[in-house]
Amino acid sequence: MRLQSLLALAAASALLLPLSANAGTLPADYQATCVSQAQAQQKTMTKAVAEQHCSCAGRVLEKEFSDAEIKDLDSTDGVDANTMKRAQEKIAAACKPKN
Repeated sequence: MRLQSLLALAAASALLLPLSANAGTLPADYQATCVSQAQAQQKTMTKAVAEQHCSCAGRVLEKEFSDAEIKDLDSTDGVDANTMKRAQEKIAAACKPKN
């Protein structure tokens, strides 16, 4: 491999680092907790629909929010209103129910 190609690959990788640095990690029990909460809030929601919605929402959260923001959303001592609003908007846009 030529040195120029190697340098181009290294430069491209360096430019992508900030994008991956923003990605967060969901808590280990996210899916189970999300499904149970979704079904509790909407009594008519089936488990399959809740699992599908929670999977979609999880992908959005991991892609769009940092670890600190995800931890804040999962906290019991109060959630930042702006972070919650942003999460709701992004999840609603990406995870619309199919008719």
